[in-house]
Amino acid sequence: MAEDRTYYVYALKDPRTSPAAPFYVGKGTGTRAHDHLVRVDATPKGERIQEIQAGGHDVLVSRLVEDLSELQALRLEAELIAAFGTVASGGLLTNTVLPSGLGARQRPALTVPSGVKEKAQLGLGLLKGAVLEFAQANPQGVTNSETASLLGLRSDYGGGSKDYLSYSLLGLLMRDGKLDRKLNSKRHVARVR
Repeated sequence: MAEDRTYYVYALKDPRTSPAAPFYVGKGTGTRAHDHLVRVDATPKGERIQEIQAGGHDVLVSRLVEDLSELQALRLEAELIAAFGTVASGGLLTNTVLPSGLGARQRPALTVPSGVKEKAQLGLGLLKGAVLEFAQANPQGVTNSETASLLGLRSDYGGGSKDYLSYSLLGLLMRDGKLDRKLNSKRHVARVR
C-alpha cells in the first residue's frame, strides 16, 4: 500500500505587515488551512483572524510544503513552531502548544533553549493522541501496564517503576476529560463523545 502523502504544512499570515508575518503554523489535508477562516474560534489565533478581518483585510493562507506524509508534516510543523516561537515564549505564533492548566514556572538556574518547550509540547500532543486512540480501540479499558508495554513507553531507567511516563499520559488525558478510570479497577476508558 502506498504511503499517504496528502499532508501539507501551512502558515496563516497577517497582511498588515510587510512582508506579511506568519501568526500561525499548522499541518493538514484538504481544506484544513482555510477551515480556520470559516469557523473562527475563540483562541488567540481566532482573535487575530477577527482583528485582521475587522480591519478590512484578508488573512493570507500559504501552503509552505506539500506532498508530505503525516510524520513529515508533524516534524516540519514542530520545527517551524520552534523556529518562530510562540507569543507565550516571546515569538510570533499564536499556536497554543501548552496543555491547559500548565503554567510556565521559571527556574533561574536553568537555561531553556528557544523552541524546546514547543517541541516538547508537540511531542506530548502526539503521545497523548496515541494513548487516547489505544483506549478508544479497547472499549473494555486499558491499564497503565498495557499502555506502557504495548505502546513502547516502558523505561529501562535503573530506578523503581518503569511505567511513570504512561501513568503521566493517562493522568493528563483524565485531566483533559478524555479518559475515565473505571471504579474499583486499574482500567482507563475513553469518554464517549
